[in-house]
Amino acid sequence: MVDVIIIGAGTAGLSAAIYTVRAGKSALVLEASSYGGQIINTPDIENYPGIAHISGFDFATGLYNQAKDLGADIRFERVTGIITEGNVKKVITSQNEYECKAVILATGAKNRPLGLPNEQELVGKGVSYCATCDGMFYRNKVVAVNGGGNTALEDAQFLSNYCEKVYVIHRRDKFRADQKEVERLKAKDNVEFVLDSTITKLNEDASGLVSLEVTNKNTGDTRTIEVSGLFVAIGQAPDNTAFENVASLDEKGYIKAGEDLKTGTEGIFTAGDCRTKTVRQLTTAASDGAVAALAACGYIDAM
Repeated sequence: MVDVIIIGAGTAGLSAAIYTVRAGKSALVLEASSYGGQIINTPDIENYPGIAHISGFDFATGLYNQAKDLGADIRFERVTGIITEGNVKKVITSQNEYECKAVILATGAKNRPLGLPNEQELVGKGVSYCATCDGMFYRNKVVAVNGGGNTALEDAQFLSNYCEKVYVIHRRDKFRADQKEVERLKAKDNVEFVLDSTITKLNEDASGLVSLEVTNKNTGDTRTIEVSGLFVAIGQAPDNTAFENVASLDEKGYIKAGEDLKTGTEGIFTAGDCRTKTVRQLTTAASDGAVAALAACGYIDAM
């Protein structure tokens, strides 16, 4: 019997693990793939209080090691469901079953696809969702980034250091990203903004992606942009369907929870990007982890 099982080893999940073990409770973290979540692909974090500059990989590794050193048990197994049996929660993975007193859902979110017909077939053949992972394959080539948030502009900034040219395609005429990131990109000679536009077709040949059909949403005019690579950064989507029997989801699939991080089931909490919230930042993920952990520990103490 584990005190708290935390599903997800991103910033929220690892922060929850740290606070759980520091509160004197046992913590088991279950992660389907690798620790760190989305932040692990960010080349430079500049907005975390007290840390001027750090790579996402180093930040995530620091969290992982801190949780492990404090005594958290971290295992890489995909969780497929949760069954509640009174005060006991049974967490089922692809390999094992675990029992606990409280659960924290910190599953994060994954990259949202464009939804175009041949998109998935072109992944690895010109289409990517991670500039820092795949950007070096496009050194001295022409690429495009689709999106208007901080991730998209950070990707474009990174790619502009290696690629011949970078198109930034955004469906609006203003960006959601920090103005600092926008101004930094505007100063680049090899970056071109394509605004009020969406990608409507991915053109390919036998080798992979060769160009994009881009449509201006105001005029309806189409334009073909020849590129070797497309980096999609149009937001994220949660993957919480395995937990809808124990947590209410909104229309987008996010777990419904307020700032107390309680779900609709006693003893099951949530934290991070997988829940309904206005701001999804590194700092809010860490904060959620701490709040959820202390709430879970309080729930156990009151049992």
